[in-house]
Amino acid sequence: MAANSSGNRGGSILDLSTREIVIAGVIGGVALFLGATRLGFIPVPVPFIGNATIMHIPAILGGALEGPVVGLLTGAIFGIFSFLYADVPIFKDPIVAILPRLLIGVVAWAVFVGLRRWSLDLASVAAGLLGSLTNSVGVLGLGLVLPLGEQSYLTPALVVASLPQVVAEAVLAAVVTVVLVRGVMLIRSGRTTAPETRSDTERRY
Repeated sequence: MAANSSGNRGGSILDLSTREIVIAGVIGGVALFLGATRLGFIPVPVPFIGNATIMHIPAILGGALEGPVVGLLTGAIFGIFSFLYADVPIFKDPIVAILPRLLIGVVAWAVFVGLRRWSLDLASVAAGLLGSLTNSVGVLGLGLVLPLGEQSYLTPALVVASLPQVVAEAVLAAVVTVVLVRGVMLIRSGRTTAPETRSDTERRY
């Protein structure tokens, strides 16, 4: 039985349906395109932390729509590109560049599944926000504790200076996630327009 978007399956969580494989390929392709063209990395005037990014958004969408495995694989693409194209010391460390990115889609999936029974929009916004914050908090946290010579990659002052970028990425992820999830759910339901309103007389025929 094919998995639904909430992650319920008849077998192992690692079993991917044909649809999931196809969608994982599409989302992974988008992530590859953003990484290879560098469109997913946006220069910002905070050189110590590298670039702002939209590379986390495919991982969030993959996790929310198709489950933790798809989210993890898409996040891995993000992390690998971040490591390969690193232009600051913090992302030349594969632990910092890759590990937090593996968790983006997993967290987004867990949040989306937990909240969608209450509200699809709330679940989408929360998945976007917390998926993005998983990336930011993971990178900044590891940057504070991992050594670069006798010091860490980051200091508390540098982390504070990066907070506007963290907030901007989280808000962007929330907005894009709710819009795209709504669009995907609309397409899956087979409705591409608003339902017609018919009179009681018309409904009898």
